[in-house]
Amino acid sequence: MGKIFYIMGKSSSGKDTIYNTLVKDKKLALGTITGYTTRPMRENEMEGREYHFVSEKAMEELENQGKIVEKRCYNTVYGPWYYFTVDDGQIDLDTNNYILIGTLESYNKVRKYYQKENVIPVYIEVEDGERLIRAINREKQQDTPKYEEMCRRFIADSSDFSEKNIKDAEINNRYINNNLSDCLRKIEEDIVKFM
Repeated sequence: MGKIFYIMGKSSSGKDTIYNTLVKDKKLALGTITGYTTRPMRENEMEGREYHFVSEKAMEELENQGKIVEKRCYNTVYGPWYYFTVDDGQIDLDTNNYILIGTLESYNKVRKYYQKENVIPVYIEVEDGERLIRAINREKQQDTPKYEEMCRRFIADSSDFSEKNIKDAEINNRYINNNLSDCLRKIEEDIVKFM
């Protein structure tokens, strides 16, 4: 039986970099699952690569068809943005292992849907001061920086990833991303053990 390795952590913890590196690792051969969102596409993003970018109407149609595995809504300074996972044929645990990236809330729902033993948490941590510096530097690179939204995400992470929530989700293993290559090596070793 295949596994879903679920990458999560607070904003600017390096999740995207770790995810993208693991996806390219040919020896792991992890399948990808493209999530869905109603938020606008960011610079350098492409439809179907980071997300499927859909309207709220399209999301409601998928929900009416019973295809939404999990869904989250974020009330941003730009209005509500939805992120969700769809049972659209991308996942076949009989034939493959997968990698998915998301939040603690979505991890819990995916784990419930696909069964606890099939969804393995990969929780990335970085000290808050370092995360804030990384977030500001990343936002500065955008043509139109959205500092308010960056701050909202940073603050929301404190409650979303509280120690109680992490404990309730039965996440016992954490990967400290102070040194990317060391962090990746440890994650890769653990993924191989679970396969």
